[in-house]
Amino acid sequence: MKTTRSFPDGFVWGASTASYQIEGAATEDGRSPSIWDTFSRTPGKVENGDTGDVACDHYHRYPEDIALMKRLGISVYRFSTAWPRILPQGVGQVNEAGLAFYDRLVDAVLAAGITPWLCFYHWDLPQALEDKGGWRNRDTAEWYRDYAMAVHRRLGDRVRHYATFNEQNVFTILGHAEGVHAPGLRDREATLEAIHHVNLAHGKAIAALRADDPDLTLGIVHNMQPILPASNSEADRKAAERADALWNRAFADPQYLGRYPAVLESDMAPYVRDGDLAIIHQRLDYFGINHYSRNFVRHDPQAMFGFGQKPLPEGTPVTGMGWEIAPGAFKDQLMDIHHRYGPIPIYITENGAGFEDAVGADGQVRDDYRVAYLEKYLGAVHDAIAEGADVRGYFVWSLLDNFEWAFGYAKRFGVVYVDYETLERIPKQSFEYYRQVAAANAVVPAD
Repeated sequence: MKTTRSFPDGFVWGASTASYQIEGAATEDGRSPSIWDTFSRTPGKVENGDTGDVACDHYHRYPEDIALMKRLGISVYRFSTAWPRILPQGVGQVNEAGLAFYDRLVDAVLAAGITPWLCFYHWDLPQALEDKGGWRNRDTAEWYRDYAMAVHRRLGDRVRHYATFNEQNVFTILGHAEGVHAPGLRDREATLEAIHHVNLAHGKAIAALRADDPDLTLGIVHNMQPILPASNSEADRKAAERADALWNRAFADPQYLGRYPAVLESDMAPYVRDGDLAIIHQRLDYFGINHYSRNFVRHDPQAMFGFGQKPLPEGTPVTGMGWEIAPGAFKDQLMDIHHRYGPIPIYITENGAGFEDAVGADGQVRDDYRVAYLEKYLGAVHDAIAEGADVRGYFVWSLLDNFEWAFGYAKRFGVVYVDYETLERIPKQSFEYYRQVAAANAVVPAD
């Protein structure tokens, strides 16, 4: 298919998933409960009382899912390992059965001609460690490093691309300040402690991995979105600056620049010990970015951090999640990363759109709205590359419909539909569109 919007040679096309969202097998082969097992069983925390007990049953059905990846034509697959499956107590004895699952998974991915990209942490902290304070406990940084090294020692002969964390801002802020994600806290001090200890865990793990295997490709995955003031008032502008620092920069700045944002320095000072920032500021090989939308914030003196989100005007185009469709904001975010943290290779490790898809009478899932979204957002990636951003790959979120955290199974992000009763997989219209994109290495016009 002819198009003028081709991507550079060597650009990689992939898909992403996460352990708790797809694996299921929550009590099999020695896996212990995670904080999400606990949180999802707390009445009122997850829509419809849904849990990840079965999810997509990827633990048993991974060969079928890898066959779908091969059919999709992707060359890279980003997945996460489950800490409570590998170290049921969070520390100590490694669970052989848990590691054996990832042995099988990695071997099957490689056999399909796909390169595995492993993320050590996608939010499923062992409950045993939460009982010891979780990310509020500074020791968790050491325990995390030991966990990451246990995974690498087993899989590192085949897995050469790692991310330490997925979306640190989401699980620290939504989980410790807003209480809408596990572990469900609403505590300002706990939030700031968690931010710093996650940063410290990242630095300790990167240092240990580098020392053990200098040729690894190491990075981290950030969720970033432009944050704009709700008005031109000075109060709203300052609120937006603070929100941007907390959401977009509280992790990336110390990791890539060696310092916390100036507006947060006094907040973070009680938790930063001598030498911490040097530990956190390790050399990284790439910048992983997950992006979905943008936010407008306003001054709110009653809020924990002094700002709140402004509702979108009626008629704003949104996804089924209520998130604004604003591809220009995606380009802006990529350029901001390029200028602030570059030059550095950038990989879009998640992007996609959640809707309430349904199977038609003909057995097909026609998600033309997702196809239109992908075309627009891929166009934004192309535009950012044209302006100098070193973007080298795109991973669609997600391969499969899955457990969507506090939304349970009500929202669907996959390019493959999952019937949660039968666990049948049905490739959607967007699956075929993305297959064409990967094959053409270009933005394919949507029909």
